[in-house]
Amino acid sequence: MSAGCVGCRNADANAFEIPFTMAFQPIVDVSAHKIWGYEALVRGVGGQGAFEVLSQVTEANRYAFDQACRVKAIELAGSRIGGSDTKLSINFMPNAVYEPKACIRATLEAASRTQFDPTRLMFEFTENEHMRDAGHVSNIVSEYRKMGFTTALDDFGAGFAGLSLLARFQTDLIKLDMELLRGIDTSPVKQSIVRGIVGIARELNITLLAEGVETEAELVVLRLLGINLFQGYYFARPQVETFQTMNEMALAA
Repeated sequence: MSAGCVGCRNADANAFEIPFTMAFQPIVDVSAHKIWGYEALVRGVGGQGAFEVLSQVTEANRYAFDQACRVKAIELAGSRIGGSDTKLSINFMPNAVYEPKACIRATLEAASRTQFDPTRLMFEFTENEHMRDAGHVSNIVSEYRKMGFTTALDDFGAGFAGLSLLARFQTDLIKLDMELLRGIDTSPVKQSIVRGIVGIARELNITLLAEGVETEAELVVLRLLGINLFQGYYFARPQVETFQTMNEMALAA
């Protein structure tokens, strides 16, 4: 058994002793006018932002933190959206050295306990953090897809690898980084870049999601470019332990 497997086996979700909770931000399918899913985002129990919690994650507690985040997100989702078909997106750390089959036990147990269909889970990782071993991440993506999970590459266009990482392995979904999309309505260059990514994604049968959308003008251009999934302040801000509905989002606007 590898060191990664031992680490996962010994990292109980309850071993992460720093209190935290989750906020949830809707992912909207504009073409179907419905909520496609929710991304779980870590928060402090006193309203602190993600940085306050993440700054306390070390090599020693990384496994336990990863497990605890999965369990907390699923427990909250199971009690509030368990009966729907919306996805629950959970972030994981690509540099955490673990073996996917060994580490999934707590996730599946939480899903079973809350009667949350595990095929509704989406696991996303960011290209914004340099990976120690892209081959290992490729193995995680492959194993997760075999288990029926959706996989996603977050912050695409903002990190170390970009298209070269996409050439190594393909996730089910790519989340376009907000900096690439900010002000796209007035930037022909950004429009050309996104148009190219749309074409590549279509050929590879990968779904695109535009994150960080803040204005109607950005939304209009991105829809014209062929994107249907959106996430950002234009639709809704993350809310702690709350799953906003389409009606609530309309009222908020």
